[in-house]
Amino acid sequence: MDIEYKKITEFPRGTLVALLKDGYSFEPKFERDWHKQWQEFDDFFYDNPRIAEFSGFMTVLEEKPIGFVSWNPTNLPELTEVGHNCILTKYKGNGYGKRQMQEAVQRMIAQGAKKIVVCTNEICVPAQHTYESAGFQFVKKSEETFCPEYAGQRIHYEIVVDFYNSLYCEANSSYQNGKNELSNQIDFS
Repeated sequence: MDIEYKKITEFPRGTLVALLKDGYSFEPKFERDWHKQWQEFDDFFYDNPRIAEFSGFMTVLEEKPIGFVSWNPTNLPELTEVGHNCILTKYKGNGYGKRQMQEAVQRMIAQGAKKIVVCTNEICVPAQHTYESAGFQFVKKSEETFCPEYAGQRIHYEIVVDFYNSLYCEANSSYQNGKNELSNQIDFS
C-alpha cells in the first residue's frame, strides 16, 4: 500500500498532538516540556481549517494518519519555515519521512517560496537524515535555549529554491538521458 497526503482536518482534533507525542516518545522530556505548545498548535490548525489546508497535510497509510508536516508561510515569497512534523515511531525507517518532506518542499515551492528553512536538535538524528535526504543543506549549529540539557544544540538547514531546482532538473535530465540512451541500445523488435 502506498502513502497518501490528506487534509489535516479530515482527521479528529487531537490527532496532531497524538502524532507528536508518539514521534518524540524516544525522549519523554519532549512531551513534558512541549505538550502545552503541541496542544495549542493542534487547536490552532483545527480552529483555522483554511490555514491548515494551505500550510500542512497529513501523511496517510491505509486510511490511518502516520505523520504530518506543517509550515509557516507568513514570509512568502522570501522564506517559508518548516514547522512541526513527524512520523509515527512504528513507521520510521521506511522512507515515509523523506517522502513526506519532499512532498512538503514541492508544495512550498509551488506557493512561491524562494528559501525554505528548518531546524532540529542534535538528539533528533533521524530528523537530520530526513532533512538532508529531502535536499536541505546544513547551515549552522546554535544554542538551544529551551531544552539544551537533553536536546543538544539546534541544527539549522535550508533549501535555496533556485539552487535546489537546478540540481533537481539536472538530476532528472541526466536520468531521462540515461533512460533514453538505454532504450536506444535495446532492440525491442
